[in-house]
Amino acid sequence: MIVIPDTFIKRMHELHGERGVAWSEALPRLIADCASRFDCSPEVPFPNLSYNFVLRATRSDGKRVVLKLSFKKDELSREVSVLRAFEGRGAIHVLDADEEWGVALLEGAVPGKPLSTIENDALATDIFCDVFRRLHLSPPPGSLYPSMKQHFAAIERYRERIKDMEIEGPLPPSWVENAEECLEYLIATTNENLLLHGDLHHDNILRQDEEKWAVIDPKGIIGDIHFDTIQYLLNYEDRGGDCEQVLRNRIAIMADRLGLDPRRIAMWGVARGVLEACWTIEDGGTDWHRGIQITERFAKFLD
Repeated sequence: MIVIPDTFIKRMHELHGERGVAWSEALPRLIADCASRFDCSPEVPFPNLSYNFVLRATRSDGKRVVLKLSFKKDELSREVSVLRAFEGRGAIHVLDADEEWGVALLEGAVPGKPLSTIENDALATDIFCDVFRRLHLSPPPGSLYPSMKQHFAAIERYRERIKDMEIEGPLPPSWVENAEECLEYLIATTNENLLLHGDLHHDNILRQDEEKWAVIDPKGIIGDIHFDTIQYLLNYEDRGGDCEQVLRNRIAIMADRLGLDPRRIAMWGVARGVLEACWTIEDGGTDWHRGIQITERFAKFLD
């Protein structure tokens, strides 16, 4: 039987209360059922578990696989759907899944080292561009992925909350207004709405064999392709220099390699920073300043 770490059970309690604890405590039985159904031998869980329980496993034919179990079954179902849509475009393969159980059996990335292990930032950004270029496609017919407006809904909720309470919110009003204006313009001028990864950063791009890289953990959003650069730009932001210069260098590479518009990237960054600040406030946090710092950094590209 797999032992569930106390730290993970505590995390599930923080996120989902007693239902999260009950789900965590039932995981050993569910993992045993998955082992039988998917013909695999579960091994150790990955370190730093947060929202899902993810562990390595080996099938009877020796193939390395990953078993992913999620309390939020709908989110895992969406992830599986996006991975299948990206099949053959650089995403990790879905070998099997059960929406009712909230589990997915995924191809293991071997050796599985993330892009973050490449410390040469220009080289890492080049690899990101190679992955990015082949990934996106038009949404499959009948798909129900959230729109960009839905993804940014926390900004609207923030507005409504301070309006209803008749108070001045903590966020600088000018930045909230700028983010809203950017968002309105970007959505209105998006020429082609594509299926986006939604969380495409260094640690969601893994080495697969000697030459290839594989994408994991998509969120699935419909919108402007420029938005899918943002999470990469926010990670390891001071690698190879100060944050502003690293951001400038990365955007220049993306514009050159991918033909993207630096101004649209910057506008999405402005909106994304305010979104992060709104998320922080919704979660009861006080460090919303980090989101505003993101906004300020991207805004320098609009001067």
